[in-house]
Amino acid sequence: MDIFSGESKLNVKVLVRNPDDYLRETKRDIHKLPRNYDPALHPLEAPREYTRAMNAVKLERVFALPFIGSLDGHRDALTCLGKHPDHLSRLYSGACDGELKLWDVARRKIVYTVQAHDGFLRAMAFSQETSSLYTVGDDKLIKQWKTEEVDGSDLKAPINTVLTSGMLTGISHHRSKPVMATCGEACNLWEHSRAQPIKTFQWGVDSLQSIKFNQIEENILAACGSDRSIILYDMRESVPVRKVVLRMRSNSICWNPMEAFIFTVANEDYNLYTFDMRNLAHAINVHQDHVSAVIDVDYSPTGKEFVSASYDKTVRIYNSRQAHSRDIYHTSRMQRLTCAAWSLDDRFVYSGSDEMNIRIWKARAAEKLGVVKPREKTALRVNAKLVEKFAHHPAIKRIQRHRHVPKHVYNSRNELRSGRIAARRKDFNVRTHTKRPLPVIPEKSKFIVTEQQ
Repeated sequence: MDIFSGESKLNVKVLVRNPDDYLRETKRDIHKLPRNYDPALHPLEAPREYTRAMNAVKLERVFALPFIGSLDGHRDALTCLGKHPDHLSRLYSGACDGELKLWDVARRKIVYTVQAHDGFLRAMAFSQETSSLYTVGDDKLIKQWKTEEVDGSDLKAPINTVLTSGMLTGISHHRSKPVMATCGEACNLWEHSRAQPIKTFQWGVDSLQSIKFNQIEENILAACGSDRSIILYDMRESVPVRKVVLRMRSNSICWNPMEAFIFTVANEDYNLYTFDMRNLAHAINVHQDHVSAVIDVDYSPTGKEFVSASYDKTVRIYNSRQAHSRDIYHTSRMQRLTCAAWSLDDRFVYSGSDEMNIRIWKARAAEKLGVVKPREKTALRVNAKLVEKFAHHPAIKRIQRHRHVPKHVYNSRNELRSGRIAARRKDFNVRTHTKRPLPVIPEKSKFIVTEQQ
C-alpha cells in the first residue's frame, strides 16, 4: 500500500494471515498448531534431550565413587601435606610426632621416612628455585631438605638448620625470590643465606596460625591471627598493610592461584569466607554447609574450585563462586580432618585426619580413571552439556544435588538451619515492633567486627 502526501512517499507492509491456517472449521475439530517442516528439526527435540539429560545425571550418580585409596604408615595424627611442584606422584606429609614422610602416590607406598622435628611438625613449603623443602616445628627450628632424588635418599639429613627465637606455626615461600615467611609470635621474613630474619612484622597479635604468599602479586602475603584477625603484609613495606577482625578465629588461608586479589579463609564458625584484598569491608562469598570448625582449605590449580577439611569428619568441594558445596566426601572410619590438598594435575584431592591416614579422592566423583577413548570423551561432553542445560528442572536438580551424609552431620545441619530461621524471625519481629529504624547489615558483612589500616 502506498500513501502519498505531497512529494513524500511511505511504504507500509501489512501482515496478512490466512484464517484457514489457524481457525477450526467446527468446535469439535482439534486445534491447529504451527509446524516447522524443516527435516533438520525434530518435533520432539526438547523432550528427547530432557530424557537424555535425566539418564546422564542418573548415570553420573551411579558411577560416583570418589574414594581411591589410603596411605597408611604414620604413627600419629597428620598435621600438614606438601605437594612437590615438579613431580605429581610425590607427596610429603608431616605428623604430630615430628615425622616427615615421602610417598609415591601412584604406587601408594612410603618412599622415605625421617624424624624431622622434636614435637609437632607444623608446616612445610617448597622452593622451586633451589628444589628444596622447608619445614618448621615446635622445636623452634627451620630445616631445609633437598628433594631431588627419586628414592628420597637426600632426606637423610637437612642441608641447613636455623634456630629461631620462638615456636613457629607456619611457613610459606616466595614464588621466585630466595625469601620465605614464617609465622608464630610474629611474621618474619628470611633469606636463604641468613640465620636472622631480614624483616619482622608485628601488629598487636599474640600469635599467628597460618601464613601464605600470593602466587601472582608475589610481594603480598597474608596471615591468620589468634585475635580473630586476618592481616595483609607487603614485603616491600616496613609495617603491615591492612587488618580485618572477624567474629571468630580463622584457622587457615589460601590465595586463589588465578585471581591476584582473591583469598579464602577457613573459620571456626563452620564457614569459609572469600575476600577481595582491595575491599575487606565485606566478603565476596560466604561458603556454608560444614557443621563444625573448618581446619584447612586449598585451591585447585584452575582457581575455580577449592577443597576444605573440617572437624565434622567430612571433606567438601566448593565452586569458588557458590555458597554451597558441590560435593561431600566421608567414610565411616575417617575421623576429624586436619589438612587437605588439591593435586597439581586437578584430578585428585588428598586429606589427612586424626586416625593417621592420608586418603586419596577423585576431584570429580564420577570421573573415569585410565584411558578414555575419543568417542567416549565426546559422549561425556555432550552429557555434561545436556545436564547443564536442564540443571534447573526440579527432577534433575534433585538427583544432581542429592548426597548421603553421616547421621551426625544431618542432625547438626537441621539444628543450624532452625537456629538461622529463628534468628531471622527475631530480627523481623524487632524491626516490625521498634519505632527507631535499625541499620540493615548485609549477610556478607555480619561476621566482620572491624577493619583497620
